[in-house]
Amino acid sequence: MQTALNTPSTPRAVPSTPPQQQRDTAGSPTGQNLAHYQIIRRNGAVVPFEPNKIAIAMMKAFLAVHGTQGAASASVRETVDVLTQGVIRAMVRSRPGGGTFHIEDVQDQVELGLMRGGHHEIARAYVLYRERRTQERSKQVEQETPATPTLHVLDNGERVALDLNQLKGLIESACENLGDSITAQPIVAETMRNLYDGVPLDEVYKASILAARTLIEKDPDYTFATARLLLHTIFKEIIGREVMPVDRATAYADYFPQFIKKGVENDLLDEKLLQYDLPRLGAALKAERDNQFDYLGLQTLYDRYFLHVRKTRIELPQAFFMRVAMGLSLGEIDREARAIEFYEVLSSFDFMSSTPTLFNAGTLRSQLSSCYLTTVPDDLDGIYESIKENALLSKFAGGLGNDWTRVRALGSHIKGTNGESQGVVPFLKVVNDTAVAVNQGGKRKGAVCTYLESWHLDIEEFLELRKNTGDDRRRTHDMNTANWIPDLFMRRVMEKGTWTLFSPSNVPDLHDLFGADFERAYVAYEEKAARGEIKPSRTVQASDLWRKMLTMLFETGHPWITFKDACNVRSPQQHAGVVHSSNLCTEITLNTSDTETAVCNLGSVNLLQHLKDGKVDQEKLKRTISTAMRMLDNVIDINYYAVKKARDSNLRHRPVGLGLMGFQDALYELRIPYASQEAVQFADESMEAICYHAYWASTELAKERGKYSSYKGSLWDKGILPIDTLDLLEQARGGYVEVDRSATLDWDALRQKIKADGMRNSNCVAIAPTATISNIIGVDASIEPCFGNLSVKSNLSGEFTVINHYLVRDLKRLGLWDDVMVMDLKHFDGSLRPIDRVPQDVKALYATAFEVETTWLVEAASRRQKWIDQAQSLNIYMAGASGKKLDDTYKLAWLRGLKTTYYLRTQSATHAEKSTVQSGRLNAVSSGNEAPSGMSALEAAAAAAKAQMSAMPATDIAFCGVDDPTCEACQ
Repeated sequence: MQTALNTPSTPRAVPSTPPQQQRDTAGSPTGQNLAHYQIIRRNGAVVPFEPNKIAIAMMKAFLAVHGTQGAASASVRETVDVLTQGVIRAMVRSRPGGGTFHIEDVQDQVELGLMRGGHHEIARAYVLYRERRTQERSKQVEQETPATPTLHVLDNGERVALDLNQLKGLIESACENLGDSITAQPIVAETMRNLYDGVPLDEVYKASILAARTLIEKDPDYTFATARLLLHTIFKEIIGREVMPVDRATAYADYFPQFIKKGVENDLLDEKLLQYDLPRLGAALKAERDNQFDYLGLQTLYDRYFLHVRKTRIELPQAFFMRVAMGLSLGEIDREARAIEFYEVLSSFDFMSSTPTLFNAGTLRSQLSSCYLTTVPDDLDGIYESIKENALLSKFAGGLGNDWTRVRALGSHIKGTNGESQGVVPFLKVVNDTAVAVNQGGKRKGAVCTYLESWHLDIEEFLELRKNTGDDRRRTHDMNTANWIPDLFMRRVMEKGTWTLFSPSNVPDLHDLFGADFERAYVAYEEKAARGEIKPSRTVQASDLWRKMLTMLFETGHPWITFKDACNVRSPQQHAGVVHSSNLCTEITLNTSDTETAVCNLGSVNLLQHLKDGKVDQEKLKRTISTAMRMLDNVIDINYYAVKKARDSNLRHRPVGLGLMGFQDALYELRIPYASQEAVQFADESMEAICYHAYWASTELAKERGKYSSYKGSLWDKGILPIDTLDLLEQARGGYVEVDRSATLDWDALRQKIKADGMRNSNCVAIAPTATISNIIGVDASIEPCFGNLSVKSNLSGEFTVINHYLVRDLKRLGLWDDVMVMDLKHFDGSLRPIDRVPQDVKALYATAFEVETTWLVEAASRRQKWIDQAQSLNIYMAGASGKKLDDTYKLAWLRGLKTTYYLRTQSATHAEKSTVQSGRLNAVSSGNEAPSGMSALEAAAAAAKAQMSAMPATDIAFCGVDDPTCEACQ
């Protein structure tokens, strides 16, 4: 096999791209101006970047395996085109401003593109060809050993000889104290290979970063060396000179007051920050903590978070944390002491505030909240006022949850015009387009989730909003949707009963009722409808509607499954209103009304940092959470509110959402497999500790600052804690609650403390996805299992190889970590399961998300939920999805008392076990009244989705629950 990346000639056998495809790719990377990119050939020559050569190389690889007849295949040509686009897109994303690529780097991307596209046989042939050519070139080098030419660089426009010793010293310092396996030599060699005579000095430093980055898959500790090299360039950009590691503490102290002044002068920072004792705060910065960052974390901060003036960064990592701490201390009496306290928990990675807080704390527009919840009234003025609210909240980067249950259904009478309503769907199309039109602070399109209760007459059309077929005017492709399901519906499903659908204009009180009150009113309306007294209405089999919910969830990923009664019966604030929906990421359960827009401010504890002697370090956790709750409470008073209803609600109830991340990392440290009873028990005990200390911290704040305004009459006021509300839920359901009630801490002491001092915050705990902030501190997101032991994360900063360093540590100990293992992990999408030489106990400990049976995810979530006063963002991962498996999973979630679920992640048939799929048919949810041989709607959904799913490798599934990998609405 030959490759065009090694030869400029273009063989006639390779067909040209058809004119139609050329038009289609005009907006793709190959259709863009790539004149700013160049290729370094192996002889050091720099030549223009020619994308067509990638396509030629790809085609030759296919022809080598499939024979020359493949050249005539339209499918092969189309596949090559798609793969080429992907390769070029990845390269451009890695250096968006232009630059040079070594020929070997391009070939690495081709190899990666073939692997990720599932073309393993082609990739294998390509790898073997490259290896053979490398050996041939090595023989030539042995025969011809020309003298190494002196390289020159451009330093501030002056051409000087490259100081190789200085470069080696820089790289050696980046590798210090990272272990014997992390050495400077391969980084230096790779860096030199990517240089050419006359290269700008800044490009030399960039080349060293890229060189170190390529070694991360060989040993994950190279990520720290890469981060340190990046840190060197950041210091040079911001300080304006070379700063060696030993001098950084002094440099920080001198720079920090200047940074604050510069930020104020450029209208970035609040001038109140100038009132702080800046030299004292500068002296408190701990430069050594810069070494905690891995490459992904530091690059994410640099690209997305650090303040800049005309695209030049002015903020260093420790200054960033102190700026956030200062912004959160503005209302404190001893501001400097509190700022240092807040800085300590942030910079140590013990706790991290949410992305909006990190973005905006201390700035002129301090929009620090992550999520907003609204309810939409049933009148035209109210509907469009709500859409306007969405636009205003979205403008300042808030994630939105909208309750649309009150809006009347299709065919309902409109008294004012004597006409019939078009239902809720046309308005949702407007919401969808508003989210696209109003981008969030210039960062991304708006993020909205719409909720509809399951008795709404438009529910069946609502279920289909995300389908790719049907009338596009009644589709919302850019908006998330969720089912708001009452317990009565679930009981009807379990008992194979019927379910009646109404227009809310005819049953207006159902929206605000839950539990026994809802059931009484609903049954009375059913009786009226049966007598023909309520029109329009429609009766369906509850199991049929349930099956359609699961069908659409499987086919489109929406609407998510959330449970109305669990959210309301267990809400500490049910005396002050009703929870009508959750938020964008399903972890917030706060009341909404026409006068109140719910707001929640988020932050997360890093569980990994709070382990000691094989268990949770209670003392350290208490200290961290005490500080964290103070920070979150401060956000409420400092926050900028785009809507008055949001301000009124937040100041009245003062809810916050303390969450966690690094749950999977903690399991690794404790050597507990996720799929085990021990993991379920650890989920229980760790969540109990977090909640206990969060509630205790809120009582301490109440003692110092006073109770929240609506405290009187709350469940807190009545001495009822979240664990106690399981009894209320079981009573309301008449059973159907199967949850462990064990406890290990002294909850009676907490009850007495609350009785004496009250609570500062109506709600304290919510587990958000933490997709971005977990990247910053280098742990697995939230409560998620590990997605893959070796995988690629994509975000605005490019593509990052992510490798499980705990696994590498164990494989090194067993003598199993080598290049073959790296290739196997790539081939098997980060899974150890098919690799025979790995012991079973290691496979169990490092099982990936799709290898953990779904039941374990639900059981662990159930143990957490019993302690939490809000909810948790719970992704469901399912390999080999079947109708029965979906049915069992979501019924189990309801029985185990979960309030909400988030995305359903199903793995493609090419990766999942196929035992549940026979003859291309998916097993059905039984409706109780259909013939056993009848093909269910879920089977049809499986057939419809088969082509799309089989083409989607597991590594293409987004890490964050939100479809857009750049989404940061919820952290």
